[in-house]
Amino acid sequence: MNHDQCVGIIGCGNMGLAIAHRLTLSGFTVLIGSRNPDIRYHVEFEITSIIDCVIRSSIIFVATHAEHYTNTLISPLEHHPTLFDEKILIDISNQLDNRSREDGLSNAERLQIAIPNAYVVKAFNTISSFVMESTTAGEPRSVPVASNHGFARDKVIMLAREMNFDSYNGGSLRTARHLENYTRSLFPLWRKPIIITLIVLCIWLSYTVYMKFISTKTTSWHQLFLHMTNKILCTSAITLLALVYMPSNLACMFQLAYKTKERRFPRWLDTWLLCRKQLGLLTYAIALFHVLITLVLMSSAYYTTWFHPTIITLPPNKNQTKIIVQSNVMTWKGELASLMGILTLLSMSLLALASIPALANLLNWREWRFVQSRLGTFTLLCAIGHVFAMAAPRWIETGIIQSLKSVGFLCVFFPVITILMRFLFWLPCFYRRILRIRRGGLPK
Repeated sequence: MNHDQCVGIIGCGNMGLAIAHRLTLSGFTVLIGSRNPDIRYHVEFEITSIIDCVIRSSIIFVATHAEHYTNTLISPLEHHPTLFDEKILIDISNQLDNRSREDGLSNAERLQIAIPNAYVVKAFNTISSFVMESTTAGEPRSVPVASNHGFARDKVIMLAREMNFDSYNGGSLRTARHLENYTRSLFPLWRKPIIITLIVLCIWLSYTVYMKFISTKTTSWHQLFLHMTNKILCTSAITLLALVYMPSNLACMFQLAYKTKERRFPRWLDTWLLCRKQLGLLTYAIALFHVLITLVLMSSAYYTTWFHPTIITLPPNKNQTKIIVQSNVMTWKGELASLMGILTLLSMSLLALASIPALANLLNWREWRFVQSRLGTFTLLCAIGHVFAMAAPRWIETGIIQSLKSVGFLCVFFPVITILMRFLFWLPCFYRRILRIRRGGLPK
């Protein structure tokens, strides 16, 4: 762009002044338009009337609320019908409430209809005034640009990049309907995964408390905060990990039943498939919390079967009394459970890193699929091995019938079903049919 040209800003609020500050730092000449220029004064920027600002500028930021568009932009057209001809108007407004408009249009679309001779562009509505003024702010710096006019959109994309923002083509002006509401949404992709996670945590909390404190009464209430929390986190983590990989098994079942990839999955399965990334990251957070608590509690007092006891025999004149003292040497059970836990956490860490867009972009499709599928299966196997190493000796000791209602057996049941289904669909008889369906051909 030509830095000698004047960029106009309509509005003297915090956002308007912040945009002016960033444009000045980027080498542009800035002119601010106000409805009351006589009472406005600023040392760094020239403030003039709205009409004068529009006439002298080819690109104009509209830094006012949408409800003021009529007074600031549309009313001057009565006396100056050609005022906005071939002017690029950058609409930075957002929807202020959740009430749906009767026409369903965005602020930018209404502005384009009201001023048809202007080139309305939706941009910068995702940037706060703080980020606009600061070059070190940690908030998002991505600027999607949407417009029905390709050349105007390209100019604004270039302008945003020269202002040191990551800008990209956001499509037509219709996209503004999503962009204006996006800034008001609070973790829209995380709501359902968080609800699922809370439900799983509540289920295991209720059952574990019942088994340990009411049914068997094998645990002291003094162990409620860390010891019991750790058991709940362990069972919840492996359950959630299975929930991450179960929908792919169900997708295979539906595709085999439909015999085509064109038919949509049921809505609940589509939703489940789309929230796997967030569910996996929540699982990783819970597993990491479980590991930290385990390290705090790692002692022979809490994990008696993980450590060898040391037997000290007193002299015969003391009636050969034996004193058992717990040592710090682990048994095979403790070492195997620790090894499986370490492998699980390491694999989950790699999966979490691969979900970061900057790192995922370094992988091709086959590499990314290997990490998320094969490594994910290995992670689930390690998690199952961790639970088996901890609980299997106890199952043998108490018997099969008693073990069926134990926390360890119940928490591993669903993951085992999940992993068996994954291995089943890897068999050639099923894998080849699924592959042909996904390539668009009908199975023979």
